[in-house]
Amino acid sequence: MSVEQPLWRALTGYRILAVLYAAGVFAWSYPQYSAPLPGVLFLLLLGCWTFATLRNLGSADRCTLPFLVTDIVLGLAGILLTLVVDGHHQVGPTLPSIWVAGPVLAFALKGGWRWAAGASVLVGIANVVERGMITRSTFHNVLLVCVASVAIGYVIEVARASERTLARALRIEAATRERERLARDIHDSVLQVLAMVQRRGTALGGEAAELGRMAGEQEVALRALVSSGVVPEPGRAPGPAPEPGAVPGPRDGPRGGADPGGGAEAGAGAGPCDVRALLSSYAGARVTFAEPGAPVLLPGRTAAELAAAVGAALDNVDRHAGRGTEAGARAWILLEDEPDAVIVSVRDDGPGIPAGRLAAAEAEGRMGVALSIRGRLRELGGTAELVSVPGQGTEVEMRVPKDGD
Repeated sequence: MSVEQPLWRALTGYRILAVLYAAGVFAWSYPQYSAPLPGVLFLLLLGCWTFATLRNLGSADRCTLPFLVTDIVLGLAGILLTLVVDGHHQVGPTLPSIWVAGPVLAFALKGGWRWAAGASVLVGIANVVERGMITRSTFHNVLLVCVASVAIGYVIEVARASERTLARALRIEAATRERERLARDIHDSVLQVLAMVQRRGTALGGEAAELGRMAGEQEVALRALVSSGVVPEPGRAPGPAPEPGAVPGPRDGPRGGADPGGGAEAGAGAGPCDVRALLSSYAGARVTFAEPGAPVLLPGRTAAELAAAVGAALDNVDRHAGRGTEAGARAWILLEDEPDAVIVSVRDDGPGIPAGRLAAAEAEGRMGVALSIRGRLRELGGTAELVSVPGQGTEVEMRVPKDGD
């Protein structure tokens, strides 16, 4: 809801109370008026106009310029008509009384402080003409209306500018989140396949080596594109994207065994999902999976993204610790179910990560940890902590709150 909407509702209430107040003052002082009949007719017109135009004060779009002009003209006419109705200045307040501040405030809400200042000047001139001189009370009332309306108009302008800035920031955030999601999907699928083709082509030699070299060049170019921070133009979709956690196309990566991407994709659109079922597909000869005895339930999308982050961590073990080789590192997956969070730890006994390697990899466009692991957990409202000791392996602890989705 717009921050100015409550002000429009407040102005609507003020106009109703003000017209009732003006009618009450007129009725109370009726015997003192020198020509009360024009005053009665004016207040009847003012009351009908006030209640008939309540809808015009629903928003800035409904409060049109013709309505504002008619509103302020009616208020000015009431002030000047007081010269006839209260010719001897026995009563004091003008016929519209405090109602005339309503049109000024409407100008402030519609057009800002400049419109408010212009309307205040017109009301001030009309009051001076009605009194015939600048009295202390007239000056005080006019100044009060002017200051209040200008202040409200300025606040409205600042609020509208803040809303525009916030809307732009939200659009940028949404575009950034979409870019990161696409980058994760690319890293989990296309980049992994290109890296595998490069390694196997180099190992086979011959024409396969040339194919591997080309795949390596494409991998470097694609990583540069992913890490460049290009955001799609507003209103232009980047094309159909797979569901979060889904893996587009078959995977035959170094992890081997059952492809957990299928389980993640199946659980992404479902209701509560048992995380154990998604993570159990990672277990193998060199991967040990430890789980609680009871189901560990998370929303389908959360469970799928968590499983994909675990898969990305195991991919890093494959590539950097050689878990797929006969003498490679072993990996352990530990699933813990806490009252307010689900924790998954992925540990290996590989060589560990040298200091500064993650920052250098991110600068090179290798976003396995930054996007596929930490990025996923950040979008779920969770955290991913990585601890690595050279020569003793690496541990990634992923924590997901149970109330996040």
